[in-house]
Amino acid sequence: MDLFFSSLLHLILFSVSLPILFLVIYSRKSSNPKLPPGTLGWPVIGETLEFALACQRGNPTKFVTDRMNKYSPQVFKTSLMEANMAVICGASGNKFLFSNEDKLVVSWWQLSMKKILCFPSVLNETLARDNFKPPTFLPQFLKPEALQHYIAVMDSMAGDHIEIYWSPHGEVKVFPMAKKYSFALALQLFMSIADPRYVEMIYHPFKILTQGFLSVPIDIPGTAFNRALKASKFIHGEFLKIIRKRKMELEEKKESAPRDLLSHMLSALDENGDVKSEMEISTQVICLLFATHHTTSSVITFILKYLAEFPDVYSKVLKEQMEIAKSKGPEGFLKWDDIQKMKYTWNVANETMRLTPPVQGTFREVITDFTYAGFTIPKGWKMHWNVNTTHRDPKYFPNPDKFDPSRFEGKGPQPFTFVPFGGGPRMCPGREYARAQVLAFIHNVVTRFKWGKVDRTEKVAYNPSPIPSKGFPIHLHPLENEFI
Repeated sequence: MDLFFSSLLHLILFSVSLPILFLVIYSRKSSNPKLPPGTLGWPVIGETLEFALACQRGNPTKFVTDRMNKYSPQVFKTSLMEANMAVICGASGNKFLFSNEDKLVVSWWQLSMKKILCFPSVLNETLARDNFKPPTFLPQFLKPEALQHYIAVMDSMAGDHIEIYWSPHGEVKVFPMAKKYSFALALQLFMSIADPRYVEMIYHPFKILTQGFLSVPIDIPGTAFNRALKASKFIHGEFLKIIRKRKMELEEKKESAPRDLLSHMLSALDENGDVKSEMEISTQVICLLFATHHTTSSVITFILKYLAEFPDVYSKVLKEQMEIAKSKGPEGFLKWDDIQKMKYTWNVANETMRLTPPVQGTFREVITDFTYAGFTIPKGWKMHWNVNTTHRDPKYFPNPDKFDPSRFEGKGPQPFTFVPFGGGPRMCPGREYARAQVLAFIHNVVTRFKWGKVDRTEKVAYNPSPIPSKGFPIHLHPLENEFI
């Protein structure tokens, strides 16, 4: 009898405890967020190595598309640069992310990147606020209505650059030459620095800075990261001298003080109504130089590559540019209206950026939990949008590997599918600056030369912009014409 009651008691206790245990397990399980599918890879390094190798091999698209096919075409999780990350995909994902800036996400840069770009005191301040925003504003100076006043400078500098560095030679390497031109133009327009010796003095450490931007952040002598930090310190020191001199000229109301980007930044107020510090301005100038340097030079390089590969496209560009050259005459400079006439050439540039985008995408940090496509993206996670989730998708671009500038005629691609400059509220404010610079340079090359590729098998790596392994050397064949 005692055995019977003992067994009955155990049965009752088991019957009561089983639902309670189930409820506890279920509640714990339901409290865990439903994260996007994917893998975080190895401890610490995550999938950074796989991503880097795909870029180095010239196929960054593979890293993204493989995971979209395996896990989800909408969003998947990974781990890059020591951060848990959700990669948002497709036109809908682009639209969602661009539309929720400062609502659900904010711009994110890895600490090592901030150390390279920022003046030390600015870095400390951003770390204290846990908020780093490179200059997303572009003042009136860089808006279309103001840019028209600088087209002649872009045209003149492009012509001078080509006469000095291209015309005397039968062969040139396009990529390093395009970077040299882009950097010199930016210093001229941003800070009115025209002395070629001073430009070269700044350009050398700037190249070291860019080479170390995505390096392993080990700060010991001899590493790329350490060299980049030293280069950044030197550039900041030089820029502070220029800033203080210009500040004094403005305070004394000297008429000789240039009305350029630097002068605007010295007088502009921040969101709190305060004038920016000299260190903040130096940081923002370096950020702008970094943002414009590799992107525009990359676009210029690969436009020339595709023009060399497709003679029919080259012929149409040449016809358009020669008509503009005739209208401005041999002594005239390009005007804003001329840039607007370069419709086919800009279609070629857009198709170039679709197939060989100058930027693969950018990163955000999640500031509050939210749900996307049925998955929870936790606060503190990072997000990445990547152009390759749409640029080569046959749903948006039929026969996506074909170079076809006509895709951009009429209404062009669907919204949020072609995103080399971002989109929506997050459209890159420097888009018109980049368009004018690229078109002015292409005009000067096309109306002077025909060219051919030296190495038809040259490979392209990404770090993070596309980089031709040999600098894209070309044979130059001067054109005989009376307009240049």
